Amino acid sequence: MLTLFHHPLLASCRFVRLAFGEYGEELQLIEEKPWARRKEFLEINPAGTLPVLLAEGDTPIVGAGVVAEYLDETRGALMRERRLQADDPFARAETRRLIDWYLVKTDNEVTRHLVRERAFKPMMTSMQGGGAPDSTAIRAARANVKPHLKYTNWLAGTRDWLAGERISYADLAAAAALSVLDYLGEVPWEDYRAAREWYGRIKSRPSFRPLLSDRASGLSPVSHYADLDF
Repeated sequence: MLTLFHHPLLASCRFVRLAFGEYGEELQLIEEKPWARRKEFLEINPAGTLPVLLAEGDTPIVGAGVVAEYLDETRGALMRERRLQADDPFARAETRRLIDWYLVKTDNEVTRHLVRERAFKPMMTSMQGGGAPDSTAIRAARANVKPHLKYTNWLAGTRDWLAGERISYADLAAAAALSVLDYLGEVPWEDYRAAREWYGRIKSRPSFRPLLSDRASGLSPVSHYADLDF
């Protein structure tokens, strides 16, 4: 069994878990606190970033995008219609663009700030940057949620799946990011009908079930988080 160093409130880690789940492959999960910079973990990944997959032979594969490419090359090509990456190069480019949108752009503008201020800082020491939440950062991130939801709503309303005709890495990246925000109660689903219907389809898939059981230390999810009829 492969091992994944992760944190349950990092979208990049959720993305990897969803991808392996779609292919029906289990992962041994080791929760890592990214602010702790644990010596043993830094020996595996000196950058101290997550996720990190220990693949065959305990070879470390670092970063969600790199893990996704590894997974496609070692498993995806054999999955035919279940493959999470397209065969066509232009469709592959669109999928990669949307992975970047949700795991980089959305993370930089929204997700990481809300997670850090609301979930991580209360657990961090002052030396690690902990302390009271920064209300300015929270307000800015909440303001930035709307354009990302609006864009997701447009994609979901004009395509079968976010990148095209079938489910792909793009849907998993978006679901990973939005599920973190949903855990925190930061998504006004009632204002984005198409996005809500798309998320409901993703949320009902077997690969998503482990995420619905996630609980972050010191912070419980909103009441509807695990509800399939939300």
